[in-house]
Amino acid sequence: MKKKKCMMDHLKVECLLPIPSKLLIWYDHVARKLPWRIDHSSYRVWVSEVMLQQTRVEAVIPYFERFMSALPNLAALAHASEDQLLKLWEGLGYYSRVRNLQRAAKEVLRSGRKELPQDYQALLSLPGIGAYTAGAIASIAFGIQVPAVDGNVLRVLSRLFACGKDISLPAIKHMFEEAARSLVPAERPGDFNQAMMELGATVCLPHTAPHCDVCPISDYCRAHLNGNAEDYPYKAPKKPRVIEERTILLVIACGHVLLQRRPTKGLLAGMWEFPNYLGWFEDEEKQALLIGLGMGNAPMRPLGESKHIFTHREWKLRGTLVMATDCIEVEGAIWASGEDLNKKYALPSAYQYFSKQLPKLFDLSMEEKWAR
Repeated sequence: MKKKKCMMDHLKVECLLPIPSKLLIWYDHVARKLPWRIDHSSYRVWVSEVMLQQTRVEAVIPYFERFMSALPNLAALAHASEDQLLKLWEGLGYYSRVRNLQRAAKEVLRSGRKELPQDYQALLSLPGIGAYTAGAIASIAFGIQVPAVDGNVLRVLSRLFACGKDISLPAIKHMFEEAARSLVPAERPGDFNQAMMELGATVCLPHTAPHCDVCPISDYCRAHLNGNAEDYPYKAPKKPRVIEERTILLVIACGHVLLQRRPTKGLLAGMWEFPNYLGWFEDEEKQALLIGLGMGNAPMRPLGESKHIFTHREWKLRGTLVMATDCIEVEGAIWASGEDLNKKYALPSAYQYFSKQLPKLFDLSMEEKWAR
């Protein structure tokens, strides 16, 4: 879309007054039954909203139920070990989010409270809670009349107002938040915000023609009336991702695999991972690495290649199986069994292609077989 015009300034708020009631009637009939909608406690709303960021609802449901079972309240979250926390989050990605959940929980307990504060500004002051999450908690759990503008709602609003300004810009996001604020009703603000999210998730879809024929507010949507709803929202093109080639070593011995911990800051901070190195190494270079680990001349064979895309980075991974004879002590590393990986240690989804091969590799090492 070349033109970045916006109809927002030309629409009177009075023209949009019917939207809340129409949207709530629609929501009452079509809202999906989701586990975090059964109980609107602030803790459950908070955890679900953090999990749902950049993750599909269907994928979040089992994570949410497992998390609630293991850590049912704010105190349990605050006192969880890091390994338990990361294991419960394993596969969701963006691990800084779960760390911020715990940081915020600890801060609330230190303040003498047992639950999240019933105040929008106080929620904003907690680690990891931005305008959207604070708005969701405040409106859904506490009935406070504030907007909650996530990616789905941004898309709905950009089409509603036929606004072609770049929604990735903070100033434009703030503009849409103020527009949403004028729509949030005093009664049922939480349901209204969830209705807007539901509309974006099920009707006003991205990357395709929206289902305007079943939209309850299409009569008020400038983009629909103009016949170009699919042109919105507008985002400036992203910068090219940084591509890294990495060599992964799966060192197996006696039914265990060697794991090392990533640095406490940066990408995948503090996560357990297989030993890996920047660049694609030849066999001689890998042997040199193994000598450094104290296990030179161990048999090796290729395990294939995979890739993983982060927000601004792409890893191209080339794996090598290393069959060590013993679980020798390696500084800064541990040996993990299959049970350890199932219950205790979390591995980033970036290594999923290789971690899925571990069961058969463990069997191979226990039987002391090697296909040469």
